[in-house]
Amino acid sequence: MLQSHQSDRPSPDSTVLHAPYPASLHAIELQGLWHRFPGGCGGSEWTLQGIDLRLERGELVGLLGPSGCGKTTLLRLIAGFEWPQRGVIRLAGREVSGPNCCLAPERRGVGMVFQDYALFPHLTAWGNVCFGLRQRQNKGRAAWLLNLLGLSELAERYPHELSGGQRQRLALARALAPEPAVVLLDEPFSNLDVEVRLRLRSELPTVLAQCGTSGLIVTHDPEEALAICDRVAVLHDGRLHQCASPQQLVHQPATSFVGRFVLQGNVLPAWWQGSDLHTLLGPVQPLSGPSLPRLSVQEAAVEVLVSPDDIELEADDSGAGKVMGREFLGRSWLYQVEQGDVRLRVRRPMDMPLQIGQHCALRLRPAAVVKTFPATSSPQPTFVPS
Repeated sequence: MLQSHQSDRPSPDSTVLHAPYPASLHAIELQGLWHRFPGGCGGSEWTLQGIDLRLERGELVGLLGPSGCGKTTLLRLIAGFEWPQRGVIRLAGREVSGPNCCLAPERRGVGMVFQDYALFPHLTAWGNVCFGLRQRQNKGRAAWLLNLLGLSELAERYPHELSGGQRQRLALARALAPEPAVVLLDEPFSNLDVEVRLRLRSELPTVLAQCGTSGLIVTHDPEEALAICDRVAVLHDGRLHQCASPQQLVHQPATSFVGRFVLQGNVLPAWWQGSDLHTLLGPVQPLSGPSLPRLSVQEAAVEVLVSPDDIELEADDSGAGKVMGREFLGRSWLYQVEQGDVRLRVRRPMDMPLQIGQHCALRLRPAAVVKTFPATSSPQPTFVPS
């Protein structure tokens, strides 16, 4: 078994960090990216469809979406583990994948942090961090990273001697050691317990900032993405629905899917009666705004986004609704209620909880204001490659 030597490790303060590329260049630039795996449904289903995305220097951007939407595939394309059928990928201004170019992963200058850590079991923590360093690189950076991530005292331990949180810190240190322009993180906290996950995710932006490195993190947890990312890119069915700051996603969702997935809101069909907009829960007041204009009276196919807090719920044996599930949130209950072919999320105070299977009546709060969308508000690709 390989052993590391304490004398090989410089002082944590002996390294000076520099930005890995000029400030004027994008860390990642994706243009018109299309990808599909061979053999699936005759090869006709696209995993990713016309993705355009830029990651600025120093940004931490989240890739958010449900399972199977293409998040990890997009990460693998950037890293070079998969090749797109069409489109261009640039890293720090350098084209690494395009019509006439496709660099191998080791030539892209990208750090990768996997969900299962992917550490070398025969190397110590120090050996793992130093593994990707070239001979001419200053190993003072490895010592600095171990100190930054709280692993200096554990440098001689092997991965099986570390906790899950310590192993994930070590995986991050190893990815950052060669000074990559960008580090890609594939659901790095999903295998950790709640306390460790919350602590590590809150530290990640600071660690990346101190290393002068941009980050792209895959997650299916809206709370996680909104909590730590500068911007969040929302994917669904291989399409990019919106890439915006957490504040913009919350207040100005671009599509009904963004509102449903990110805000956990209810999307209801709606129709016009004269100048009034109605839903199965009653009339609503549409919200107007620069990015969400009020839909015209002539538009028949409309969807509205309703917050779980804007629906009133009460027990009623003759009511059209039925409680299908409930969650205790500490200060309130969150109910899953079915009415007709629509399932709704309703948040209700602690008093007089409803039981699963109980019938109930639902109605909108009088002051409820909703966001409106065309009934089909998914972004459509402008080009489909053959």
